[in-house]
Amino acid sequence: MILNELLNDPLLFVAWLVAIISVLSIHEFSHALAGTLLGDSTAKDSGRLTLNPLSHVSWVGFIMLLLVGFGWGNPVPFNPYNLRYQRFGPAIVALAGPLSNLLMAIIGIFVLKLFIVSSVVGADNLVVHFVNLFIVMNVVLMLFNLLPIPPLDGSKVLFSLFNNPRWEPMKAFLEGNGYWILIFVLIFDSFFNLGLLNKLFSWGIDLVYRLLG
Repeated sequence: MILNELLNDPLLFVAWLVAIISVLSIHEFSHALAGTLLGDSTAKDSGRLTLNPLSHVSWVGFIMLLLVGFGWGNPVPFNPYNLRYQRFGPAIVALAGPLSNLLMAIIGIFVLKLFIVSSVVGADNLVVHFVNLFIVMNVVLMLFNLLPIPPLDGSKVLFSLFNNPRWEPMKAFLEGNGYWILIFVLIFDSFFNLGLLNKLFSWGIDLVYRLLG
């Protein structure tokens, strides 16, 4: 449980808190920015074209994150019919979130390297822990959201690729049951101790660190 960190190391918990709120806010803001740039003002009119965490954090999702380690942000609304590109517009808006996470992870790696090379702070410094948490959370959020299950971002990419009318029954089934499918996947992975998601996240984190030195 994440709350155990508060009891064991309050400063580390605060670093985790700041990191996860920052990551979620940048992710959701990127969705809003992409939709706005593509001609849809829904997110802007809803007050979501901002980095203010209060506009993006779902407090129910955040409490769930603290209690069980799984949570969510406040989804950014958009009208697909207002987007400049009708077919791939929703996919572009969806991918903006994970791509922002990748960019933030890359920036975090370079900041970390700067700290280490210049010896500005030691490896056990709280700032270094924060940057590491920031990198890890960005990679995890990116990979998790790329799963092709509604309401995750990967599903919008999947639906844009399978745009033929013959795929409509599949899309309708996934859109109608996506939440339950996602919950089933999470419970199944945890109950049978498969650790598939953890393996995916560990692979992604290791890959980012290795590719960027």
